[in-house]
Amino acid sequence: MKPLTINEINEIIKGELVGGTSQEISGPEELERAGTSNITFIGNRKYVRLWDTSKACAAIVDEKLKIEPGEGRALIRVKNADLAMAKLLEVFDPGPPLFDVEIHPAAVVDKTATIGKGCKIGAGCYVGKDVVLEDSVTLYPNVTILDETKIGTGTVVWPGCVIRERSVIGAFCIFHNNVSIGADGFGYRPSDDGRGLVKIPQIGNVVIGNGVEIGANSCVDRGKFSSTILGDGCKIDNLVQIAHNCILGRSCIMAGNSGLAGSVTLGDGVIIGGSASIKDHITIHSGATVGAGSGVMNDVPAGKTVVGYPATEAREMLKQWVALRKLGKQ
Repeated sequence: MKPLTINEINEIIKGELVGGTSQEISGPEELERAGTSNITFIGNRKYVRLWDTSKACAAIVDEKLKIEPGEGRALIRVKNADLAMAKLLEVFDPGPPLFDVEIHPAAVVDKTATIGKGCKIGAGCYVGKDVVLEDSVTLYPNVTILDETKIGTGTVVWPGCVIRERSVIGAFCIFHNNVSIGADGFGYRPSDDGRGLVKIPQIGNVVIGNGVEIGANSCVDRGKFSSTILGDGCKIDNLVQIAHNCILGRSCIMAGNSGLAGSVTLGDGVIIGGSASIKDHITIHSGATVGAGSGVMNDVPAGKTVVGYPATEAREMLKQWVALRKLGKQ
């Protein structure tokens, strides 16, 4: 990527340019690590103090913050520094790894599989019986796609992922390294003689909508019967567990180390904080938020925020925490 001038960058993000710099900009960097050819960003008041000591020649800043560029440096004021920086990161993105051939000779593709136009399949991949890859699907090396799975147009699957049999994956999804789709749900019951455990067969599948992104080492288990479902636009962080027969609505977010037990239902736009745990057969209605580290034991109404363990409506839980703090000082 060739360097850009501050004016060229401002044309991209369309903010208000304050000050100026003649330095060509080689790329974005964090405030404290930036060099003289870097642009940085400041979206929060607590980082303003770092601007004076930063070596960056320019910064994208939230328009609400009180900050001056200084001599020979420039600021671009925008309504949302995070979104503006996202646009800039797209420009400086060096791009994904390249394929020399569309289907590597070390890949194994079953003769019954249907491979769309422009698909790329890396070394060590296995594509099973009656799999359908629609146009422009990318499988990076060492991906396994088992029998009768269908993957939609433009979906990207990074190395180490396993997509089990009969899964249905939408278009323009991204699965990062070592994602597991369609493994058996965790189902066991004590045997009649009480001397062991009986495994409950898991014969359902996983259905994932369009534009879903799943982070590294996350798991989405198949249904015991019927389907585990993730709606369009869901974004799942690393190390997340979604158990059998869960149903997620559109555009849900789950942060790292959070988990859903079996048969949990999330409405549209639900946000689950990091390390939160959701009990089985719970419904969290549309627009609700679960705070990080919380344990949800009961249904959550639409639009509510719950925190704590067990999770309680946020204002009520804050009152409890204040009361406990006061008790500790007595």
